[in-house]
Amino acid sequence: MAWSVHELLGRSPWFVHYNCNSCNGCDIELLACLTPLYDVERFGMLHVGNPKHADILVVTGSVNHRNARVLQNVYAQLPTPHVVVGLGVCTSSGGVFAGSYNVLGGVDKVIPVDVFVPGCPPRPEAMMDGFLRAVEILKRKSAGLPSAPAEKEVITVAPPSGPHAEESDAA
Repeated sequence: MAWSVHELLGRSPWFVHYNCNSCNGCDIELLACLTPLYDVERFGMLHVGNPKHADILVVTGSVNHRNARVLQNVYAQLPTPHVVVGLGVCTSSGGVFAGSYNVLGGVDKVIPVDVFVPGCPPRPEAMMDGFLRAVEILKRKSAGLPSAPAEKEVITVAPPSGPHAEESDAA
């Protein structure tokens, strides 16, 4: 029997964004996902400002000593079931900030992450693919099934090809 997100949750999945410590490249690309060009809301996802209303936590940047506690507090406010998506290289390893005296590393050092979307910054297409995989994991968690395979989901999206590939890179 196939379940839809609307049947399981009673509504569309909502996500909240938290920027740990980044250069803001991922944040800018995340905003591109909300524009009419990519329009992540066409999948029923809505960006909200309060973690108490969110089903998906989207995190950008690496974790440092000062924001680890805040990230844990935001994570604790999410209602269950919930999914965590890490955007960019910094969320998985610390990225360009790795090795700094105050950087703990990736987000998974502080909270469990369900989906990592690689890139510096990741392309909006990869982010949207990551969000859709997060919705699939959320469906499974809502149904009481195991969320995913033992290893974390990693999203890879091929660069655009075709006659307009250079135009989409410039956009």
